[in-house]
Amino acid sequence: HVICGGLQQINQCSSSTMDGIQKPEVVAKEGGVVEMECRLPPTDTGASVSLHVVEWVRQGFDIPVLIKFGVYASRVHPNYEGKSVFILSGAQLGSNLTLRVFHFSPISGLSQHTPPIFTKTPPPVLEALVGNSLSLACVARGNPPPTITWAKDGILIGGDKVEVLSGTLSLRTVRMEAGGRYECLATNTEGNVTHVTKLKVKGPPVIVIPPNDTTLNMTQNALLRCQAVADPPNMTYVWQRQGENVHHIEPLKSRVKIMVDGTLLITRITPDDSGNYTCMPTNGLLTPPTASASLTVRHPAQALLMPQQTYLPTGLGGLVSCPVRAQPPLLHVDWTKDRQPLDLAMYPGWTLTSEGSVFMATVNDDATGVYMCTPYNSFGTMGQSGPTTVILQDPPSLNVSPRKEYRQEVGRTLVIPCQTTGEPAPTVTWSKVSLATSNGSLLLLPLSKDHQGVWECSVTNRVATVKASTVISVLGTSPHAATLVSVFPGFKQANVSWEPGFDGGYPQKFTVCYLLRPKTIQSSWREVKWLSVPVPSSSGSSLQVTGLVPDTEYQFSVLPHNKVGTGPFSEIAACLENYAFSFPNQRLAGIVLQWSPVAQFPPITGFVLQSRAEQGEWFNLDDDISANRTVMIVPDLRKDSVYELRLLSRRGELLSEPSPSVNVSNMGYSRLLEFVPKPLLAGVMGGVAFLCLALILVLGTISLQPSTKAPPQRKYPSSILL
Repeated sequence: HVICGGLQQINQCSSSTMDGIQKPEVVAKEGGVVEMECRLPPTDTGASVSLHVVEWVRQGFDIPVLIKFGVYASRVHPNYEGKSVFILSGAQLGSNLTLRVFHFSPISGLSQHTPPIFTKTPPPVLEALVGNSLSLACVARGNPPPTITWAKDGILIGGDKVEVLSGTLSLRTVRMEAGGRYECLATNTEGNVTHVTKLKVKGPPVIVIPPNDTTLNMTQNALLRCQAVADPPNMTYVWQRQGENVHHIEPLKSRVKIMVDGTLLITRITPDDSGNYTCMPTNGLLTPPTASASLTVRHPAQALLMPQQTYLPTGLGGLVSCPVRAQPPLLHVDWTKDRQPLDLAMYPGWTLTSEGSVFMATVNDDATGVYMCTPYNSFGTMGQSGPTTVILQDPPSLNVSPRKEYRQEVGRTLVIPCQTTGEPAPTVTWSKVSLATSNGSLLLLPLSKDHQGVWECSVTNRVATVKASTVISVLGTSPHAATLVSVFPGFKQANVSWEPGFDGGYPQKFTVCYLLRPKTIQSSWREVKWLSVPVPSSSGSSLQVTGLVPDTEYQFSVLPHNKVGTGPFSEIAACLENYAFSFPNQRLAGIVLQWSPVAQFPPITGFVLQSRAEQGEWFNLDDDISANRTVMIVPDLRKDSVYELRLLSRRGELLSEPSPSVNVSNMGYSRLLEFVPKPLLAGVMGGVAFLCLALILVLGTISLQPSTKAPPQRKYPSSILL
């Protein structure tokens, strides 16, 4: 009696391959053929072959899968009927018995290799709305377990915007470009299978040709293009001017037409057509996109509607304006008074402003009359304005003015009077939004720290505006932020000074905080460290910070505090502590200046260095600096002085406008000034980029001037030597 494959065996049977090598398991394909051999014990030579009962047992089944005794018919388990299960015998069930199972179902205990088969796939065609999330699930079975990958339009999918997990492709946000052919590929050692899904993304239109800014002459036709694509493609185009539909603008609606491709046509344009036009294609999905462009209509200068009366305040300054629209810009304005040409030389204190208005320093009876203006530009004029009659009236007056300063405890009530009279009755407003009483007084209830500062009362009627100001000091609060923080670096030290803010009614103290970071490529701002130094009361509003490290960048801020609490940090002032240069016998050799020019085409031919002291006139220190130089020593500067330096570039006889200036102090030592190439601060138009200071965040555009002289003086914000 032989049990094959059971938990216990009378005679051990084993499974083997066709080559006779025994293996603990049999590997087979579903639908294929499997052989499991059962070796019987050998018989003695010459002995008759004994009959055996052969049973094949499968784990989990109560009865054997197959029972075979001699030449009798096999008994097969009901689950294996029709599976073509039989035994081949030899020599009356001699030395070897083989079980053949044809077209078997998966059998526990057998390691079956099967190619991948999809059990779940997305539909062949799928639509998604732009902006939504999307998941495409792809599940397959097989042995070994298949690996699932995704491709879009033949390219494997990956990246931050796409996630593939357990065969499911997830898009966090569907975009228009997400549409296409998606392939799910399931692969194992036995084969592969592919499923294709076509994704169509629907959403609002996408503008592919936006309108461009356009400048045309009056009476020409204007074409503003706007073309979009969309799915679904049932688009309509809406055009607006200054936010209003062009078909709703009375002077425009009869002269506009929107083409099929979205182009806006405006016929016989007029000066009134100038403005900003917005194209908005829509197909009814989500928020439609927009694209804007400006239309500029060139025309002769045009005088707009003049007021019938112009009221001027007696004894104060007055202005008679000429409302003008001009493109190209206004050149000049001619005036008439009482139908006669106005000669400003006959009226002391009367001048013509750049806008073409007549300004009167002191209004008196000479100002009365009827005025008309005629504006001109390079295209000429569209004629004279209508008349305006100048009428003199007394300006409003303040009956009760606010005091120069009010000091009040926080949380209390503060009333500041501002009472006035005038004809017509003037209106009273304050420079900070608060509750104002009917008589024009300012009521602050309750008084808070935010009310600290300068307030202004404005009294206005059609004649003039009269103003009065006052300072409100709120007591019993934490101090206010320090201002005007400046840093003057020295050798391994820096002098920090500031303007104290209001102390809140109590004595305040200060702490100087500074941040340092080594200037190395490997360093990062995560490595920074804040340090703080208390300011002794005897130091007032300045402190000398010592122990600074050369070639290190520092940032400084001042923190005030009093008995109530800590105030806010001041704005940050920065400095770059470079190596200082020493010279024999403490003799000052000069200021070391270094810059980093940018390669340009056409190239510049040189630089010009200018200097001035104490806001005086600019003069050239060196007007022939080679274009190849990037460093120089500026000699002959007076010791213990403060200078302003700036650079210009030269191309032949043409000079650029100057770079932003920097203040330089040579109080007993030399400094290295570094002009860092980004952000660019100045340059020559046409490609000559310029120099910049590391801590002046100003962008400038430079124009060429056909002169070898320095350009006119320009005013720049004062800088800190860093």
